[in-house]
Amino acid sequence: MRNSEKKILLVEDNPDDELLTLLAIKDNNIVNEVIIAHDGEEALDYLFGTGKYIDRDINAMPQVVLLDLKLPKVDGLEVLQQIRSHPLTQLLPVVILTSSKEETDIINSYQLGANSYIRKPVDFEQFSEAIKQLGLYWLLLNELATKINSSK
Repeated sequence: MRNSEKKILLVEDNPDDELLTLLAIKDNNIVNEVIIAHDGEEALDYLFGTGKYIDRDINAMPQVVLLDLKLPKVDGLEVLQQIRSHPLTQLLPVVILTSSKEETDIINSYQLGANSYIRKPVDFEQFSEAIKQLGLYWLLLNELATKINSSK
């Protein structure tokens, strides 16, 4: 799969943070398509092909999910828990991208299977650098496991 075909699912309810993330992606020449879900329910609908995404090919998963924690309808930790509990998505890389500094959010995120936890920097330059590193690692270097090995 070419890098430009690898999609990013951005789950973000704050329009300012969404715009900053998209700007940082563009500034770092990350050409991957970004799918945006504005709440946890929409993210789950996208991943599992329900709701307005009923016709989506659920075998074409994003390369990485950038997940905010404080979301309407279904919060980020619940989204993460549902991702990890379903065979179709349990191996999907999930990066928590949040402004939360609460230690319990960090602990809960990792306990539920987050691959990474990144606090959104307030400064745009720092944020842009964080997005650059995310893109480099999760879209170029990281190899995805596509199926669960059931032969143990």
